[in-house]
Amino acid sequence: MSSKVKPSDFRPIALSGESTVVAEFQSERARETAYQSEADLERRFIQQLESQAYEYFPITTEEELISNLRCQLEKLNKIEFSDKEWACFFATSISRANDGIREKTERIQNDSIQLLKRDDGSEKNIHLIDKKNIHNNSLQVINQYEESKGKRATRYDVTILVNGLPLVHVELKRRGVALREAFNQINRYQRDSFWAGSGLYQYVQVFVISNGTLTKYYTNTVREKHVRKEKVRSRDKTSNSFSFTTWWASFQNQRIEELTDFTATFFAKHTLLNILTRYCVFDAEQNLLVMRPYQIAATEQILQRIAINRQIFGRRATSGYIWHTTGSGKTLTSFKAAQLAQSMPQIEKVLFVVDRKDLDYQTMQEYDRFQKGAANSNTSIKVLQRQLEDPRARIIITTIQKLSRFVVKNRTHPVYQMNTVIIFDECHRSQFGDMNKDITRAFKKCHLFGFTGTPIFSENAIRQEHLGNRTTEQIFGERLHTYTIVDAIRDKNVLPFRIDYINTIKSSPDIQDKSVSAIATEQALLDPERITKIVSYIREHFAQKTRKNYHGSGRKQSEFNSLFATSSIEAAKRYYEEFARQQEDLPSQQQLRVGLIFSFAANEEEYDGILNEEGFETEKLDQSSRDFLDDAIKDYNKLFKTNFDTSAKKFQNYYKDVSHRLRDQELDILIVVNMFLTGFDATKLNTLWVDKNLHSHGLIQAYSRTNRILNSVKTYGNIVSFRDLEQATNDALALFGNKEAKDIVLLKPYAYYYQEYQEKIQTLQDTVPLGEDLISETAQKKFIQLFGKILKLKNILTAFDDFKGNEILSDRTFQDYQSLYLNLYNEFRIVSNTERENINDDLVFEIELIKSVEINVDYILMLVEKFLDQRGRRGEEDIRHSIASAINSSPNLRSKKDLIDQFVDSISAKSRVGEKWRSFIVAKKDEEFDQIIADECLNKPKAKEFIKNAFRNGSIPATGTSLTEILPSKSRFGPNKEYELQKHAVLQKLEAFFERFHGLIGEY
Repeated sequence: MSSKVKPSDFRPIALSGESTVVAEFQSERARETAYQSEADLERRFIQQLESQAYEYFPITTEEELISNLRCQLEKLNKIEFSDKEWACFFATSISRANDGIREKTERIQNDSIQLLKRDDGSEKNIHLIDKKNIHNNSLQVINQYEESKGKRATRYDVTILVNGLPLVHVELKRRGVALREAFNQINRYQRDSFWAGSGLYQYVQVFVISNGTLTKYYTNTVREKHVRKEKVRSRDKTSNSFSFTTWWASFQNQRIEELTDFTATFFAKHTLLNILTRYCVFDAEQNLLVMRPYQIAATEQILQRIAINRQIFGRRATSGYIWHTTGSGKTLTSFKAAQLAQSMPQIEKVLFVVDRKDLDYQTMQEYDRFQKGAANSNTSIKVLQRQLEDPRARIIITTIQKLSRFVVKNRTHPVYQMNTVIIFDECHRSQFGDMNKDITRAFKKCHLFGFTGTPIFSENAIRQEHLGNRTTEQIFGERLHTYTIVDAIRDKNVLPFRIDYINTIKSSPDIQDKSVSAIATEQALLDPERITKIVSYIREHFAQKTRKNYHGSGRKQSEFNSLFATSSIEAAKRYYEEFARQQEDLPSQQQLRVGLIFSFAANEEEYDGILNEEGFETEKLDQSSRDFLDDAIKDYNKLFKTNFDTSAKKFQNYYKDVSHRLRDQELDILIVVNMFLTGFDATKLNTLWVDKNLHSHGLIQAYSRTNRILNSVKTYGNIVSFRDLEQATNDALALFGNKEAKDIVLLKPYAYYYQEYQEKIQTLQDTVPLGEDLISETAQKKFIQLFGKILKLKNILTAFDDFKGNEILSDRTFQDYQSLYLNLYNEFRIVSNTERENINDDLVFEIELIKSVEINVDYILMLVEKFLDQRGRRGEEDIRHSIASAINSSPNLRSKKDLIDQFVDSISAKSRVGEKWRSFIVAKKDEEFDQIIADECLNKPKAKEFIKNAFRNGSIPATGTSLTEILPSKSRFGPNKEYELQKHAVLQKLEAFFERFHGLIGEY
């Protein structure tokens, strides 16, 4: 793909006249052929920054960093601190005790003006960063900064100081080294030293990683959450890993990868400062979100339209639409557009209009997460009217139905004369009818914008005769920005799909067309035998598709979960009944947790590709269907100890509760008709079972529920179709991607991956026979790289039905190779953290993939029972070896090996093994924690409460007051360095203790 940029190509997108995202880019640099060292890469990078008006500042120590910070803040704020003022300001407003990454990020993003108390008693506002006049901020570049106060001495590559604060850090690796190693290096800094001394490096907002050839960026909380997740594999709602790093690109979505080109665009002073001050969102969950280039470009296009048409009103001049594919983050883009638009002096109201109540709720949740209280939602027209009349309610989220009814009831109203921005989310059928016309006619001074992942073109407007065959462009005007599913999959912002077409009806010989669609009468599709077979197939393949493993009698958490899209309410009812029938004799731990939700829709089967909306009006259901739904909700209430039914308010709350439990993986399968097939996002949902005709818009929308990025384990969205949707899929991809989209959006066939897998396994067996030591470092590295590729291939192949029975290596052999892999991982990690930091430069360990098939305690206890049964007989030694092999192949169980060995040696009878295990672990846990309390002189009651909360919450809190409260009182008043050293020594012990005992008795 070409990538070109000349100064003349900077298209005026932003309000300031300086676009954040460059319009086009074509590199004019000559390709060099000589070897380039990391030092030379760093030197040239700094030289380029200097040529772009950054000041190079040669400092390497914290004392110099703090002194420079004082000077830069004095310069920005036109003030001179007295020594006393500076000491107080630094201690209370910059380097406050117990503040961590999140507190410092909050300060930069939401509280960047701090109060200075002067010696004379007066007060003055001090800007840490000037967000209104970005060019008032100073930009400096430093390199090889040394931090000697952490767990070990470290030296950082390149840091950008904004007004003296390190807000952007760049980690470089030489060309040819895996980019992920720069990401891993920053993880080590977070663990070992960013917190050290005054903790100024915890102010870094954005990280840039580059090996010269490839360059990406990401935020501090992506890195910080990933480090915490490495410590314990918990049930987080989402994972943050290398998968969440972002490419920079031009307005035309041309990726800008090479460091020189990236520096010319991303590190242009106005671009970097815009990103830091305008295009980051510190959300309610204390995650810093940095917008991707296409999100920034779309936002600026909307703002530009508003700015240049301040006094011009009329649809074509002031409107437009954004085509950003489903799953690419349209809600964040719309939020930022709404937030920045409402801050413009001429704009009085911003309305965000959705076409369904459930999307109203979901959007409000997302907006509230981005900024608490930023927007207003409404439960009735009366509430909406109150908000429209309230000058303080600047951003309002509502449904098109409520807004249309307000307009019909209020033909004249002062709000119609206000300067208003109206943003329509998902340009569905409702935006093409009379409601849209009523709204746009009523608001005399409105700027109208639409967001869609699947526009209506002339090709898919064929069945819109009653609406005049209108397209998205005819309704909303010019397309302002485009980011298709092909762009998103190429950038790895969403995942490709893997589709199984399962033929469920055998055609008779006299039928020429054997496709399901040619013979799929309602009677055949709802035949009880077919329903039974489909449910049996889902139950048989659920573990394979969602990576759910059962060991022994316990219930193991699935890696992912799923939706089941059915063609009608009748079909949904029959499937729910069949799941209940097939599972009624199974123990509860082995049953799939199946939910059901539907409501009234005028037509359950869609004809134009747009999924018909289901509202919350259950009273419109026929009595039989409503009674059935009530019974299904009773099953749900029993399972989750809730109290819902189909009455108006309780059904809406049922919907919300189902949303949460689906996201939190408390449901394995949710059976739906149309609900949840559009607008619903859950990163851990990876499979869609389909017994429904889908095409065009609706097909892409439904498929896209499965393809949100999560981690290296989730590499695609699974679609299992019990109807022949192949042609419909290809047509939809061609319409919303391009003619070649199928080759990019769909996973390649089984044979493609299996052939490579066979070759890699053969190489493994030839070069690394089990039982032989890998002595040389070169051989060890080759094995790590080879086995990592095998892990990635096996991760993909696992979801193919053909792979079962063709794994080549036995489970035991694979575990033995995995044990060797983990041994090397631990050895290299230890070495790289001490004297030979760069030994890890060309190694990437696929630890996430190993953890996804991790052996759990339940499985080990099952082996222990077998061992006790065989004790004194042949086979005892083999089972003991199986236990050791299973433990060694698990990243989390390796640290618990001595505990398991002690338990096996201490137990004699195989009865009640689980209870004995629990008693053994509880005793050991108490004994070892009491020893830590004694050794470190901790406050015993508070330490006990601290560790109890840590096990309940899933991690050890590294910041905040809870940790400091358990430390010896005297240490808090000693020298700062001594206190910090003890604090981190205790933290290290607590983390090791937590890792050792976490997960050992959770299932008992």
